[in-house]
Amino acid sequence: MDSGSIAWLLMASALVFLMTPGLAFFYGGLSRSRNVISTIMLSFMSIAVVSVVWVLWGYSLAFGEGNAYIGDLSLIGLKGIAPGDDMLFAVFQMMFAIITPALITGAIVERFKFTTYLVFLVIWITVVYAPIAHWVWAGNGWLLEMDALDFAGGTVVHINAAVAAVAAAILVGKRRSPGMEPANIPYVVIGASLLWFGWFGFNAGSGLAADSVAINAFLVTNTAAATAALTWGILSQVQNGKMSAAGVATGAVGGLVAITPAAGAVGAMGALGVGLGAGLLCYAAVLLRPKVAIDDSLDVFAVHGVGGIWGAIATGIFTVSAFTGGIEGLIEGDASQLGVQIVAVLATIAYSFIVTFVILKVLDVIPGMGLRVSEREEDQGLDISAHGERAFVGDGAD
Repeated sequence: MDSGSIAWLLMASALVFLMTPGLAFFYGGLSRSRNVISTIMLSFMSIAVVSVVWVLWGYSLAFGEGNAYIGDLSLIGLKGIAPGDDMLFAVFQMMFAIITPALITGAIVERFKFTTYLVFLVIWITVVYAPIAHWVWAGNGWLLEMDALDFAGGTVVHINAAVAAVAAAILVGKRRSPGMEPANIPYVVIGASLLWFGWFGFNAGSGLAADSVAINAFLVTNTAAATAALTWGILSQVQNGKMSAAGVATGAVGGLVAITPAAGAVGAMGALGVGLGAGLLCYAAVLLRPKVAIDDSLDVFAVHGVGGIWGAIATGIFTVSAFTGGIEGLIEGDASQLGVQIVAVLATIAYSFIVTFVILKVLDVIPGMGLRVSEREEDQGLDISAHGERAFVGDGAD
């Protein structure tokens, strides 16, 4: 890379890193006041645990030569990777690996055992995230060889995490008292704003150069997010007579999720279509979620799953060959890319759900581990029971 691209990718890596603390605020604000710290810690510990796993063996399994389905251990401990383009790529990809399992936690907050979560992080990054990343982004990955388009992680990050979240929510069960008011809406808006800001690195950095691809990815990222936020806000105003701040923030995140796989393949008008679809579909999914028996506490699947699936499919619709070097989407008259995108979506859903379910089922039956805290700990709140701290402390009068 030239020095400008190196500087941009270092900055993009820092922007993607910032998204995980942003997610912590977003999820923390949506949780109840007695679980804000525990919710934030789930994201924060993903930074710590995944960073170590990524350096030791995660990167090698994701991007080592291996075969079409998983890398090998030739790059274990980043062996043989000197400071340069390859190391910079490993750093950038590490930030994606960090945020992905953190996304899962929105479905299991307020009742999942913290120590079990730490073990789950190590296993999940190793046997779920790394293989799917290899399929989609490694040079010999089977989905990449099919020309599946996932510019920045619609399948690898969002669909993968959302489907894993569903498996986790099924196994851990419902909260004892769901449906209570979020602790801090300003945290939600701050978190969404940090996510939006960091997403410019997430998408515009994924071209791995400071060039016209990055410029277009930056533009379409903002366009889709704004369109989805506006769509959600209008729907909320029409339905309820009020425009929810948490709702508009969630709509923006849905738009960001949806444009992620398409950011290197669509133009500004395509981004409007992606954002509009994300706003409509994610809004509908959030409304439907209470009617489902699964307690996906913070609507992970409704936003990241529905948004990610729509984004991957929309990539097959709105792809413009001028941005992809020849691959055409349905809008240019070629339906074959849409079929490839559907295969990538279905493969990710099947693998992530089955393997995550097995991992959690095994952890649940291991003596001394288990998935769920006791009823007493849940009722007390995980901030106190798991961390010995409170998010909101009075002025001393109490």
